[in-house]
Formats: sequence, C-alpha cells, structure tokens
Amino acid sequence: MSGHLDYEINKELGECYLFMGELEKAEEYYKKAISSNGVHPDPYLGLATIAVQRGTLKEAMALYQKAHKVEATDKSFAGIGLIELENGNFDEAYTMFTQALEKNAECMVALFSLIRIGHEAERLEDIIPFLKNFLEIQPDKYEVRYSLAGCYVCLDRKDEARQELERILETDPSNEQALELLAQIQE
Repeated sequence: MSGHLDYEINKELGECYLFMGELEKAEEYYKKAISSNGVHPDPYLGLATIAVQRGTLKEAMALYQKAHKVEATDKSFAGIGLIELENGNFDEAYTMFTQALEKNAECMVALFSLIRIGHEAERLEDIIPFLKNFLEIQPDKYEVRYSLAGCYVCLDRKDEARQELERILETDPSNEQALELLAQIQE
C-alpha cells in the first residue's frame, strides 16, 4: 500500500474512533497516520482534541501548535484560541479566533468562542462584524442571529436587536428565545 493511502486510512480510523469516544484507539491511529506519510496537520489536530478531552491542556497546546506549523488553518487557530481561553488569556484567544474566522468565516468554534469573549471581556462592539459576516453567508442560522441580537441588547441598541429578532420570527414565528428577548426589550 502506498504511504498516502496508509495515511488516509489511519487518519479516517482515528476520526471514527474519536467520534465514538474511544480515545485510546483514536490516539493509536492518529499516531500511525503521523508516521505513515509526510506531514499533515489533521492527525495533530485529532491528538490535540484527545488531549483536550483528557484535560491535558499543555499537551493539547503543543499539538495544536505542531498542526499550526504544518499548516495554519481555521482549526489550528481555533484550537490554540480555545486553550488560551481556558487559561484566561482573553486577548490571545481573541486574536486566534479572529484569525480563524479570517480563514473561514463559518468556523463555529471560533464564532461562539468570540461571543463568549465579547460578553466576558466586554468586547461586544468588536465581535459584531464577525457575526454579520457569518450571517451574510448563512442568513438562516438562528443561533448566530439571536446572539447578534443579544449583543445589541447588551449595548442598548434595541432597534437593531428588534430587527434581528423580527428576522428570526419571520421564518420561525414560534421561536421561544426570540419571542422572550423581544418581549424583554419592549417592556
């Protein structure tokens, strides 16, 4: 078998086992993938995910950084950002998440992590453009539109919040979250 085929099979098996929550087997196949052909970021990202699930954040950070050196992707930026966030380094995490979104405006991990930072570090103004970018690509993603409305509410921009909530309710008239938030800002 060619090295590349070995790599693909081992990587796929690693992903399957990781998805099923069998961390030891996933780890075994990711390590085989790393040794089978050239250098790819995916097995390192997989091993980093395993390390996060095991709570070994230093190891996870080292693996995300290895993947990042091989190829800086939205996943490696987001992964490093998650570890920075866990360690309470909001500025570093913010930078990593914004770079992930520059590579892929639809990177949900980065987007929802930015929303968290926006609220915790009072940077809501900064994250609004990223939410708007995402909604230009996926206008029907209600969770993101609701988050944008929530940012507007916190910033006391109730008219803009109302517009976003009404857009959700146009297509989903019984959306409870949107109805509740709309009721709150109309009081």
